[in-house]
Amino acid sequence: MALEERKALAVDALSGIVIDSVLARDPEFRKYGKPPSAGGLADYLFATGDEPHTPEDIFPRLRWGGQFVYTSANRHQVAEVARQFQDNGFLLEREPSSARRGRFFLPFIGRKVYYFVARKIYLIRQGETTERFTYHVELLRHARGGEYVVSKQVPSLESVVERLRKRWPELPQETLEKRARKFTDKIFPTFLTREAAILKILQAHLPAAYARRVPQVVAIEKDDRGFVRKLRMNWLRNGGRRPLSQLEFAMQSADLLRAVHDAAEVIHLDLRLDNFVITENGVGFVDFGSSVRVGEDLQQNPLLSTLFEELMRTSQIQRMLERMTHSGHVTSEVLCGGRGRVDKAVDLFYLAVQFNAPHANPDLSGLIAYDPQSGEAKALSQLTQEVLRPTDPANPPIRTAKDVLRALELVEARLKG
Repeated sequence: MALEERKALAVDALSGIVIDSVLARDPEFRKYGKPPSAGGLADYLFATGDEPHTPEDIFPRLRWGGQFVYTSANRHQVAEVARQFQDNGFLLEREPSSARRGRFFLPFIGRKVYYFVARKIYLIRQGETTERFTYHVELLRHARGGEYVVSKQVPSLESVVERLRKRWPELPQETLEKRARKFTDKIFPTFLTREAAILKILQAHLPAAYARRVPQVVAIEKDDRGFVRKLRMNWLRNGGRRPLSQLEFAMQSADLLRAVHDAAEVIHLDLRLDNFVITENGVGFVDFGSSVRVGEDLQQNPLLSTLFEELMRTSQIQRMLERMTHSGHVTSEVLCGGRGRVDKAVDLFYLAVQFNAPHANPDLSGLIAYDPQSGEAKALSQLTQEVLRPTDPANPPIRTAKDVLRALELVEARLKG
């Protein structure tokens, strides 16, 4: 690694020894060991001695699956810091060990340094919560091949009770447990079972180039009722390629959504920016837990009907569509028709919004070149307005993901003109 790259990674002399003697031979480091972009998350972070190095310091700065390398001349200090990371949202990728930089081609007389490497395997740290009810999601080594896979499973009853207690502290324990049991026994298993089925549909019907950009089922574990309790999927890892332009990001997203809608006949319904990934194969979508098949009759299942009615009232996307419709920022009757409904228009609406703010997800910062003052950004902003507020709201020219893709191709042609 060149001196300039080490400086950009904030690598000191001790970390440099570990890089030269250990990481330089690692294909993953050669592929992902690049300096993070300004404000973006890192794939590798280094610290030594008394530099900030607690799990609380490192977790929010590291991309999911990224690695933290801690070095010190003190063996006991390395062992103590490693214990802090074990089972704290991280996995020790390399146990505490030592390395040397040899002199005169004699590795056993060089300077000795102690180190460990920890990988971020949780999406959120234990004890932390988000606005959404989430499954327990982590990275695990797959038994065959040793590669990492995504494990998504129904959370424990205790964790759901704690989540409900934070939201409604005034409720008695008995009520909290009753509500939590409904989530762990019915709601979560239902959606996880549906996600496994949807992913199999995608793999069966998407062309190969697109199938690589959505998760693939690796293994499932069911309960005695036949509901999926744990789902393992291949890891669509962010990074590993040059940054996309904003226009490339928009076009690849629209193209994938066109394939999902038209070839696989699946509606995602939750295309928030944190469900986008940018992999070595291009833009991908994840989290198909609330997806439906085109034409699916949810009314035939009372539980599903109730769950999706609630979802269409409370989801972030539906709330945003409702606000923008009332404020006049969305007038297209195609999009307005998606309010409160399971409809392709929901995906179309959020796609048009998302490609205008690609860095709103810090995981994508550094993977998309974005300048809000560029001609590209202004052209895409104008296109979004054409999608949301067409000249003739009753007959909008952009009604489908395929229409968005065609419009983007015209933008590309004008910018190249």
